[in-house]
Amino acid sequence: MPHIIVEYTSNIKSEAEIHRLLKKINLSLFSHGNLFPIGGIRTRAIELHDYVIADGSEDDAFVHITLKIGAGRTEEEKKHVCDRLFEVVKEHFRPLFKKRFIALSLELYEFSEAGTYKWNNIHTRFKNN
Repeated sequence: MPHIIVEYTSNIKSEAEIHRLLKKINLSLFSHGNLFPIGGIRTRAIELHDYVIADGSEDDAFVHITLKIGAGRTEEEKKHVCDRLFEVVKEHFRPLFKKRFIALSLELYEFSEAGTYKWNNIHTRFKNN
């Protein structure tokens, strides 16, 4: 953990540089030291083709990011992570924001470890770093 899901409307694909955004998101999470194990970070994007925004009369766009984390961080840590991450997202989309109507959002979803199953050998690569 964490898992990050970036949903974005297909009408911004050519300008949004989504892969670059995913890398920026990971770098933002890495910057919090040991708060999140590097080997557990999963960042992915889902391009949305079927959507209606507002009254549907314009070519509006949106990007919604869901940050899923396991329980155990303080409210201060969670706020700091989300504030910083949302700044990264806003900065990434600033040029597009100036050119078109777009809505950006970030949601934190925290869950208990009960009911979560994991098997991951990626962590071993980062244990000695």
